[in-house]
Amino acid sequence: MTDSLISTKDLAVEFNIGGGLFKSKILKAVDGISIDIPRGSFFGVVGESGSGKTTLGRALLNATKIARGSAVYDDGDVRYDIAKMTAAELKDYRKRAQLIFQDPYAALSPRMTVRDIIAEPLEVMGLTSGREETDKVVREIAAKCRLNLEHLRRFPHAFSGGQRQRISIARALVSKPQFIVADESVAALDVSIQADVLNLLKSIQVDMGLTFLFISHDLSVVAHTCDHVAVMYLGRIVESAPTKDLFNNTRHPYTKALFSAIPSLDPDAEDSAQRLQGEIPSPTNQPSGCTFHTRCPHAADICKSEVPKLETCEEGHSVSCHRWKELFETAAL
Repeated sequence: MTDSLISTKDLAVEFNIGGGLFKSKILKAVDGISIDIPRGSFFGVVGESGSGKTTLGRALLNATKIARGSAVYDDGDVRYDIAKMTAAELKDYRKRAQLIFQDPYAALSPRMTVRDIIAEPLEVMGLTSGREETDKVVREIAAKCRLNLEHLRRFPHAFSGGQRQRISIARALVSKPQFIVADESVAALDVSIQADVLNLLKSIQVDMGLTFLFISHDLSVVAHTCDHVAVMYLGRIVESAPTKDLFNNTRHPYTKALFSAIPSLDPDAEDSAQRLQGEIPSPTNQPSGCTFHTRCPHAADICKSEVPKLETCEEGHSVSCHRWKELFETAAL
């Protein structure tokens, strides 16, 4: 048994687009990602829109086809190659890996009561033997998510955004999974409600021993919540490190640009945001070499021709940049 619940090696997800009268193109949504997500961790993934964060999460849930590479789930009881699961293994994996959606308004059926929404996975997966047992499990999970019996009788329209997200969390937890993908799960909520939901997720993680893949574009949320953070750009990981180390000792120019854009609470602070030139390139027409070189203020000739390897700069901290040592030493002077 390893310490990692999820391990990927050169994971790639591709989509064919176009066709017909037009020549089809390959969209590289995820391109050669290797990560290890430790058991019981809150593993964050950040990056701009279009960087492949959601596609990575879907691939690890077997909700989208893996084109190349491997992804292994190992919780000590079972070990599955996610890309090659049989129908029986996939059915079992659905109990062990769940998703919390971004939009709590669209994720819940308006025609079902909260009780029925939370109970549906139990009934579909055949995890309970009858209504009495189902109701018992639903009440237990609802209580963990701070939902009472009165809430269970109502319909989703009667709740606020934060309450709806707690219902979504309860539904994801009812099958007692080991792995949860939270895809922008607080992005649609007010800041005060975000803190409440994040604290709930952290307490549930400790209580149930869960492992989270937390996908977000909000760096302040990631700093508050995650143990380890991977930064994605155009389908690849450019930097990965324990959260505190990443925020204090950034190595990659893209990570530095993202962190410099975090708003300051000091009204007198100078605007130190590093503005990147242009938009993120199309994943159907990626630049040669380092895909960030078209926007990087430190790009050299080697960046345009050779793909940088993800190398370890210190324990737990990896970076994919040809010039990271030079830039880090210069910044330290």
